[in-house]
Amino acid sequence: MNPRTVIRRGLRALALALAVVVALAVVVAVALRLQFTGAPEAWAKSTGNDALWLGHAWVDGRRTEHDVEKMAARLRATGVKDVFVHAGPFEWNGALDPAKHPNAANFLKWWRTHLPGVRVSAWLGQAVKNGLDLDDPAARDRVLAGAKHIVDLGFDGVHYNFEPIGDGDTDFLDLLDRTRPLTRLLSVSTPQIEPYPLMRLGARAVLGHDKYWSQGFFREVARRTDQVAIMTYDSYLPSQSLYGGHVARQASLALDLAPATTAVFIGAPAYHDHGMPYNDASESVAMAAEGARLALSSYGRRDRFGLALYVDFAATEADWKEYTDRWMAN
Repeated sequence: MNPRTVIRRGLRALALALAVVVALAVVVAVALRLQFTGAPEAWAKSTGNDALWLGHAWVDGRRTEHDVEKMAARLRATGVKDVFVHAGPFEWNGALDPAKHPNAANFLKWWRTHLPGVRVSAWLGQAVKNGLDLDDPAARDRVLAGAKHIVDLGFDGVHYNFEPIGDGDTDFLDLLDRTRPLTRLLSVSTPQIEPYPLMRLGARAVLGHDKYWSQGFFREVARRTDQVAIMTYDSYLPSQSLYGGHVARQASLALDLAPATTAVFIGAPAYHDHGMPYNDASESVAMAAEGARLALSSYGRRDRFGLALYVDFAATEADWKEYTDRWMAN
């Protein structure tokens, strides 16, 4: 075959592949934009079941009782009922070094003095790609020992955040099953749910790991836990309306998939260093709140549903105002 013919055919195939990718991207963008239409119902707002991720400074000695008092004053005016306090991370072999949280006992004592109605879970995790190997039974045993240590310290619960966990990871499900008897409250940060068919496979081909979980695997995780917090940020979407539609889609899927006994938190990005400047503009607490309200309006009333703000040390006064105005508003 003539080399020029081979090149022409190759170029045609490449052009066709690119055209298909562009067409699919347009279809997804239109679908997300349609998710972000209409007006939410007036009742679709915080029911007092929201959450907040707290950084490591609360348990390593940098924060004082005065800091807890100030945070308590802020949270009393919100719907935050749960906080996830970073108390790890695990070591590469799965062990949890108590030296990572030397001030945990004091923090818990101060917290329960000033804000006894808000539960405190220990936020524990580690990178599991070229890091902690949760497929190793011995590593999982050490993780469980760390979870038991945290509960014995007096935390109300365990909040796992391992990234990235692949879709269908049965060893992760085993870890959840074995953690369940150790704590009264088990929650987990989850990746986003596959919004539309084939998107998980496409993202995996580009990233080398799962950005999305299938609906079936998300359901399996949700039924093993008391709380699921979907990390709906870092979407790479270029506009507020597309991001709002993305949140609405994630919230709608989660509401349908999670048992009524499992609380669903929609991660709201109260931080401003996404790595891509346009994401700082497109992703916000306001858009997360609006997307969550639209999803809730379509689904119907559900108490175990709220926003989870990420994260306290990066949140600005503007972020807190957006939360109050767009999610707590009458």
